[in-house]
Amino acid sequence: MMVTFRELEMYKNFDELAEDVIGLAKEVLPDQLFYLSSMSEAQQIILKHSPNDTAIPIAEGLMLNLEDSLCSRIDFKNKQPLVYEDVKDGHALGAFEEKLEAANVRSYLGLPISFINGERFGTLCAVNDEKSQFDTKSITLLQRIVRMFTYYLDLERFAYRDSLTDLYNRHFLTRFFEGNSKAGGAVFFLDLDGFKKVNDLYGHDTGDVVLKEVASKLQRFTAVHPDALAIRLGGDEFLVCFTEPASAAELSEWANRLLDSLSDWEADYPLSASIGIAQYAAGGDCDLKELLQQADQALYQSKKAGKNRYTFYSVQNNAF
Repeated sequence: MMVTFRELEMYKNFDELAEDVIGLAKEVLPDQLFYLSSMSEAQQIILKHSPNDTAIPIAEGLMLNLEDSLCSRIDFKNKQPLVYEDVKDGHALGAFEEKLEAANVRSYLGLPISFINGERFGTLCAVNDEKSQFDTKSITLLQRIVRMFTYYLDLERFAYRDSLTDLYNRHFLTRFFEGNSKAGGAVFFLDLDGFKKVNDLYGHDTGDVVLKEVASKLQRFTAVHPDALAIRLGGDEFLVCFTEPASAAELSEWANRLLDSLSDWEADYPLSASIGIAQYAAGGDCDLKELLQQADQALYQSKKAGKNRYTFYSVQNNAF
């Protein structure tokens, strides 16, 4: 799972450390415009940049299509920098040549930033509107700065991620709701039907594989719902949190989609899922503990009614 920008907002002292990374990079190559970016599968966002005395248009928060960014060419797998001391010097950049010229970029140095597990985070880049020289010593020093920044990212990530599935954990959920519950939304409380039988029949190693696959299914679901978060509460209990209001019809459609996904297994495991749905209104302070209790009550009703179904929480009769 890729780091999200809202996750970065929770990292302790992220802004200060990002500024320090840029500052240290400027000590190494004072004449360059540096920027720190984060990437998703399709986009790149500029998180921080050094003071700009070049003709290159750049701004913090600038979002780029990754296919339009030279950073997409960086070798993240082998953690190798991408170096163009003069982009006009016969590098066969193809369509990038026009884009770089429009952005007044004449030289480029891009260093990959990845988590310890190899997952891509983003880049530290040096650009200039003039030709540059990037010596080996300077590149090595910049790589050391990136490596120290990576250690910080991993420490923060471990605090908010479940170690088995890499989904967000309960700690992240609590922190997120402290400042992001004003708009209203809903939660799906999911519990796997038949998970104990899978553990008994196939062993706990297989059970862990199943939990990881559940996480992958939830990640694919949230990938098409930008306002949704997938969380592992513990065991075979998961939460999908929607941070924008949705109609009952929409929530029902999404719940049915999840139920179909979580009952479809190539290995023919005797598995399905039950869901309890609780909504919270906009404008007020949402009590997360109470919201989870409501969703849990609705989940209980789904189990009681035969499993592999969803139920909405109702104030009138707890759940219906």
